Amino acid sequence: MVFMTRALILVSMVACLTSIAHAIAGQATFYTPPYVPSACFGNGDRGVMIAAANIGLFANRTACGTRYRVTCTGTTSTVLQPCTGNSVDVTIVDVCVSCAQNQLDLSQEAFAVIANPDAGRINIEYVRI
Repeated sequence: MVFMTRALILVSMVACLTSIAHAIAGQATFYTPPYVPSACFGNGDRGVMIAAANIGLFANRTACGTRYRVTCTGTTSTVLQPCTGNSVDVTIVDVCVSCAQNQLDLSQEAFAVIANPDAGRINIEYVRI
């Protein structure tokens, strides 16, 4: 019985770690200042490493303050190699009502960390941190 309990605990831990590490594929665009007011924090300034979530991810404000690590994976435009090779950590501060499912609208500064802003729209992977 003890062995079965330990095995179940181990399997549960592995399953949790696997789901945490799974990145979501999507696209990113960017928006420009001013970044306040925001849907989450009103006139509270949360810096510039921020993002607006699509309506599904925003989930009626439950995503407010959630942090994601975003990585550029490729182009959607004429800029052939927009990715810098870096990732950026952003905090959800707003909602992007015009964004598609799995799209994030990054601040201009956050977008520039991971890609050439001339691309305008990029393919990304993002994971909650």
